[in-house]
Amino acid sequence: MGGKMKLLKVFLDDESGAITVDWVVLTAAIVGLGIAVVFSVSGGMTVLADKVSSNLADGEVATLEGLAYAGSGGS
Repeated sequence: MGGKMKLLKVFLDDESGAITVDWVVLTAAIVGLGIAVVFSVSGGMTVLADKVSSNLADGEVATLEGLAYAGSGGS
């Protein structure tokens, strides 16, 4: 029974996997912050995209003929 207790103590004292846990926690925190940023910015991006779409739909496209006529002084 003494050998099993010694093996258990060695196992509990071993910290070789502790750095892996640290990296997993750090990565999870970064991913969580990224998701929070996406959710907080997405509403404003939708409004901005709607405004850009509306302005592009309302705009007129000038043709080269129209530009040449405007630049000729009306003659």
